[in-house]
Amino acid sequence: MLNTYTFPEFDYQRSPDQDAAKPVKHPVVVVGAGPMGLAAAVDFAQHGVPVVVLDDNNTVSVGSRAVCYAKRFLDISDRLGVGQRLVDKGVTWNIGKVFLDDEQIYSFNMLPEEHHRRPGFINLQQYYLEEYYVDRIAELDKADLRWKNKVVNIKEENDAVILTVDTPEGEYQIQADYVVACDGANSKVRAMCGLESKGQIFQDRFLIADVVMDPKKFPPERWFWFNPPFHEGQSTLLHRQADNVWRIDFDLGWDADPEEEKKPENIIPRVKAFLGEDVEFELEWASVYTFTCRRMDEFRQGRIFFAGDAAHQVSPFGARGANSGIEDIDNLVWKIKLVLQGKAPASLLNSYSPERVFAADENILNSTRSTDFITPKSAVSRVFRDAVLKLAKNYNFARPLVNSGRLSVPPFLTESPLNTEDTSVFNCKVVPGAPCTDGPVIRNGQNDFLLSCVGNEFNGLLFVEGRQDLTPSLIDELGQLATQEVPVKTFVIATHEMDVSLPAGVELLVDQVGAVNQRLDAKPGTFYLTRPDQLVTARMRQFDKAAVVAAQNKALGK
Repeated sequence: MLNTYTFPEFDYQRSPDQDAAKPVKHPVVVVGAGPMGLAAAVDFAQHGVPVVVLDDNNTVSVGSRAVCYAKRFLDISDRLGVGQRLVDKGVTWNIGKVFLDDEQIYSFNMLPEEHHRRPGFINLQQYYLEEYYVDRIAELDKADLRWKNKVVNIKEENDAVILTVDTPEGEYQIQADYVVACDGANSKVRAMCGLESKGQIFQDRFLIADVVMDPKKFPPERWFWFNPPFHEGQSTLLHRQADNVWRIDFDLGWDADPEEEKKPENIIPRVKAFLGEDVEFELEWASVYTFTCRRMDEFRQGRIFFAGDAAHQVSPFGARGANSGIEDIDNLVWKIKLVLQGKAPASLLNSYSPERVFAADENILNSTRSTDFITPKSAVSRVFRDAVLKLAKNYNFARPLVNSGRLSVPPFLTESPLNTEDTSVFNCKVVPGAPCTDGPVIRNGQNDFLLSCVGNEFNGLLFVEGRQDLTPSLIDELGQLATQEVPVKTFVIATHEMDVSLPAGVELLVDQVGAVNQRLDAKPGTFYLTRPDQLVTARMRQFDKAAVVAAQNKALGK
């Protein structure tokens, strides 16, 4: 029970599958209704793929848990119909500050560029995130969310996965073409498959204390202290969340007793030492955790795919857990959809694990480095850490060495076999394998953003200078791309409005500000091809229909 939030309880409902004469087969079953499982359900349903979600609980996550969501998370949530609600409720921030002792040594900006729809980060308690995704599922007729349905056995036979599900009314079985396991760090599906997640558990303990207090004392920024006077020799992190709830993380050291440290009579003095005796606050929620960085060897076993914490775990510093998990879902869903529809070979699914293992390794590396910097494991490491912090106050070269949690950024999957290599020179960072950039555009006379237009299908971005660049034959070829078995919907991007007739599946966007052109190093004739998950998969200086088709076929695993 929290002071600022009432947890919903969702009713168990008997499914027709429980009365079927034999196990009913579904295209996709998702196990776990946490953030990743819910996002997967919405994504499948929006793609027109019927999906069943099984969860052994009947409410959202208890405690704030994940609270920090990056711009990429918000971009994906926008396409899933939840992004605006998250931003409206969450606390927006771009600025972070680093302190040594009681002195600020520098600050940083997570979104230094202008003209993006979404901020660098928002902070929002996980239970709100899950609640909003549950509400979104209720709007979609292809998603069936089943509470109090616990998977107790899973096995793959021939062309199906058979799941045994326990409910308040007894067990039943269902089948699935594919299963997506999103059942968390202690994944029962993983265990039932005889698989494990391997890595490192760090000998550190941290206390999370969520407190409710007046928001005037601190701005909505990320503040991190090394060796503060109120918690000498350790570190402390402060974040503001919704409802005037503030997340405080205290480094406790490995010898701390978790049960003792969670007691209010021990937490409150720590918080008072931090905030001051005169600041009024209420303790909302507390937990003690250890750092863990680990992953499965492969994120797929046959027809069963693992995503989020079920596949990989990182320490909380850097906000890489949920942010990476939703990228797993974004990567996987479109591939399963096209394979189910027979529009892509089953070999396309082979790309999921290598792409997301690469991302997980990048996150684990950064998370491990953060942990080692925040809590040095030797006297030499501490001397180095403290020297870097002192230099960072006056010297810019030292600031990149300060690691209070390298904050989540999307990985660039530059080695993906789905990419087509450049044959021309580009001077921008949005390379094949990188997420598409954003920028303001005008669409049908209305202000919009590029990433609100791109995604959920293959998209082309064709840059033109004027009407003279759009020859009848070019327009005809763009229309042909839009009518393929796997369509490529193309956006013609100009710097001004044009009177031009375009076929179905081809739209005009106006880049009046010039941010999109600049960020993609676009010249007249430049063409970008993006995957349904908004990753750039090919680019060329002059549109060539045959080259676009070849690049799309490669991105489809053909």
